[in-house]
Amino acid sequence: MLDWKTIDTVLFDMDGTVLDLHFDNYFWEEFVPERYGALHGMNAQDASALLRRQYADVKGTLDWYCLDFWSSRLALDIAALKEEVRHKIALRPNALPFVQALRRQGKQVMLVTNAHPGSLNLKMDHTGIADHFDHRISSHDFRLAKENAGFWQALRQQLPYEPGRTLLIDDSLPVLRQARAEGIAHLRAIRQPDSQREAVPADDAFPQIDDFADIMTGLDSSHDSGQQ
Repeated sequence: MLDWKTIDTVLFDMDGTVLDLHFDNYFWEEFVPERYGALHGMNAQDASALLRRQYADVKGTLDWYCLDFWSSRLALDIAALKEEVRHKIALRPNALPFVQALRRQGKQVMLVTNAHPGSLNLKMDHTGIADHFDHRISSHDFRLAKENAGFWQALRQQLPYEPGRTLLIDDSLPVLRQARAEGIAHLRAIRQPDSQREAVPADDAFPQIDDFADIMTGLDSSHDSGQQ
């Protein structure tokens, strides 16, 4: 349970938190290998194995999330490929009602994602949820991934928030650990980021959310304790 009177700002991850991670998993693990294999005369299994090795080389860095990087590395128009399968982009259960409830209570609500600005814009356009957030931030603007040291301090300098009165919801444990190291007090993980896959193992340090309705209890009765 959360004491909403102690929280002024809520930071949301995008993929796997507000949006179903199925789109991204399908795109990078099935669709891109299929197109890459067709381009290079490889079967899907071999193309997938090759790409997994390339993904692993840069995971945890900003390049891992960069459309320009992968377009150059793979000689594919990644942005155009995403457009082809944009119909798979979907909100997670009760994500929008939760964001709307937070805004009604005067909370500062930000979408903070590692996604490339091109991906962020595509997903905001497809879902129509952009205006429900006070701010929409791509970590590319800071030249740091969210799991990199200093990101959360850099964000605070540009868009002020009080870490001790902030809730971050993210499906990435490395991101949550870095946020904790930089003073964010309230941290929640996502139990099932991809609706088509099993739930992820729990980490005792970060309670998991299954459905946003589960943590809305008490929100409507809370009062605005002052936006930071």
